[in-house]
Amino acid sequence: MANFIKISKTIKPFYRSLSMEGDKSLSIRWALLASQAKGKSTCKNILRSEDVISTLKCLKKLGINYKLTKNSCEIFGNGLNNFDYKKNTILNAGNSGTLARLILGLLIHSEKNIFLKGDKSLSKRDFLRVTEPLKKFGAKFKTNSGKLPIRITGTKFPKPIKYHELKGSAQCKSSVMLAALNTKGTTLIKAKKSRTHTEILFKNLKLSIKVKRQKNFDLIKIKGGKNIKPLNYNIPSDISSCAFFIVLTALSKNSVLRIKNVNINPSRTGILDILKLMGISIETKKKKIYKGEKVADLIIRSKELIKPINCPKKLNSAAIDEFLLIFLVSAKAKGISYFKDLSELNQKESPRLLWGSKILNKMGIKTILTKNSIKIYGNPKIQIKKNIIIKNFLKDHRVFMSSVVAALVFGGDWKIFDQDSIKTSFPTFLQKIKSLGATIT
Repeated sequence: MANFIKISKTIKPFYRSLSMEGDKSLSIRWALLASQAKGKSTCKNILRSEDVISTLKCLKKLGINYKLTKNSCEIFGNGLNNFDYKKNTILNAGNSGTLARLILGLLIHSEKNIFLKGDKSLSKRDFLRVTEPLKKFGAKFKTNSGKLPIRITGTKFPKPIKYHELKGSAQCKSSVMLAALNTKGTTLIKAKKSRTHTEILFKNLKLSIKVKRQKNFDLIKIKGGKNIKPLNYNIPSDISSCAFFIVLTALSKNSVLRIKNVNINPSRTGILDILKLMGISIETKKKKIYKGEKVADLIIRSKELIKPINCPKKLNSAAIDEFLLIFLVSAKAKGISYFKDLSELNQKESPRLLWGSKILNKMGIKTILTKNSIKIYGNPKIQIKKNIIIKNFLKDHRVFMSSVVAALVFGGDWKIFDQDSIKTSFPTFLQKIKSLGATIT
């Protein structure tokens, strides 16, 4: 079967309601914490993507049994520091940076050698950002020039540390937080603002954690060694998956979409804040708190006139996975949009800042690109009437899905390769897009 799709028709107006799969960040974090609990944890609406399946397979190799059924996932934890595995076990994280970086934090107490590897894309990413702080606990690492594959040798007596996280990376922060569970004593973390799912899960599990919010940083104290109780969870929808449909609706003609039960954790809603500043109509309904996470229905309406934006950099971390889509909205804005301090985008599955510019240039949109910023010269009347090919993007699922959205709203004849890339995060993406009336061959 050809591993590409073709799109040559824009999507017709729609008025629909959708439900999305569970949040990937929460699915992976739930599984890792459930592995440290004593007894059975049950999860509903877990995301059934390759990244999450890779997480379950890695835990299985570490002696953690699980049962995945049509409606739920059960994990049978052995308790804190009780992985059971053979020396030189090899764990394959696939494409998942979240899994690879977080699971290293759980392995600092494991004295037998473990090898961690990933796919071609993941093997290009920086791991010194997690191995360096984890060394302070007493673990030892041998890396491939700071990249995968990695050999980790844990320590019998990990010690608490002080850690200053400067990148705004929730993966780095969470890896150290998970490592702190394995120590006796208090680990202190000063972290640049980033996603807060791990802190919320720790609090929900009644672990010993204190968080003090400051303007630019969070101060986190974790006292390790406390037993973890099983966690039953019904995971809300992933706003990163919803973002493709939010932008599709905003850029389509005469369309309205309601997306149900979406995780609107403030550390994840940067795209909503940015799009509202650009004049996009997004309403939140049925707001509630579920196990510490904010959840709501989102109602999006299409918008003809879009404002350009000089994007406040304080919103970057809360929108880091959605900037390819935000760039598409900027392409239709009346004026020049400017985004800065985005070097972290190039630490993702592909150099996304570069790819954001490439896609816009193929569409006929002028950009000025630096190593950490982009200016986008919007065209409110953009209408593509040429052939566009998207390929060789390291199978980055967000490049693929963003290109699909662009094709459906701006026109042209598109050929987009590597459709199997969506299996890592959003296997039903094309199915849901087609349910709104999109023609994809």
